[in-house]
Amino acid sequence: MERDSVNPTDHATPSTPTVGLTIMAVIVLAVAAWMVRESGRLTPTAPGAAAEPAPELAGFRRDAWFLPDDAMLGFVEIPASPFLMGSDPAVDRLAFENERWSTDQVQALVDLPTFYIGRFEVTVAQFQAFASATGAGLGARGSGGPPDHPISGITWPDALAYTRWLDGALRESAETPAPLRALLDDGWRIALPAEAEWEKAARGEEGRIFPWGNEATPGRANYSTEAPVPVGSIECPDCAYGLADMSGNVWEWTRSPYRPYPYEPGVDATDLATDALWVIRGGSYADAAQNVRAAIRGGGDPGVRRPFIGFRLAISR
Repeated sequence: MERDSVNPTDHATPSTPTVGLTIMAVIVLAVAAWMVRESGRLTPTAPGAAAEPAPELAGFRRDAWFLPDDAMLGFVEIPASPFLMGSDPAVDRLAFENERWSTDQVQALVDLPTFYIGRFEVTVAQFQAFASATGAGLGARGSGGPPDHPISGITWPDALAYTRWLDGALRESAETPAPLRALLDDGWRIALPAEAEWEKAARGEEGRIFPWGNEATPGRANYSTEAPVPVGSIECPDCAYGLADMSGNVWEWTRSPYRPYPYEPGVDATDLATDALWVIRGGSYADAAQNVRAAIRGGGDPGVRRPFIGFRLAISR
């Protein structure tokens, strides 16, 4: 029987007992009766049922598909450099076994080229712009919500379809900012982040346990709560690269298939149509601190829809 999800606690041995710990939301994905197997296509919107345009949102451009209002439309440069990937239980006592690099070492330096990642998670307004432009909908189980909240309840193919649509829209638009157009003209593309890209963006070069440092700090992220909050609404001046909501709010799809470490960059370039579990990162509003650490790893069936899973964008070669 195929597994529909990966729960890090299946292989986990935290360094200290954690009685009463809220296990990561991915455990819900392991209940087979809740799984939804779908094709890679979005559910067409019924005639006359196209998504309503969102209202004006402070800090976002209605004339640019509600992307953030800055020179790079919300994309933040992550400079080329090595970073420390994985978890050392001697340093992070909440680490799970699936965060260990190999039988011989607990962590490793991974050298990544420059890439860009979204400052915020993709919002409801942004995804509705895609739905309106393409005639695609979220299906009966898709989660909407306020326009400035993270989109959730979408499948991995949904997220992939959005990235491909936005990539084309930015290439075609005469209003695309010059720095962003230069990247696209030079062969860069809009995509989901690879697992290693996501982790570097979350923890910085030095391998922080959380995006802001090595101690759990509830005021820096939305976790152990009951619902998502507007993207970027929780200030985190200490977070790596100035990114928002890398811990909590919603889990985020990546373009990496779920595999045991060590991480292999070339695996991310395999056929995206191959049936697999795909890595999700970051934890959600419903998770405890252990499950919103920068190194936490979960895996989801590509067709699953859950109100605690969304995504953010990346630009890479």
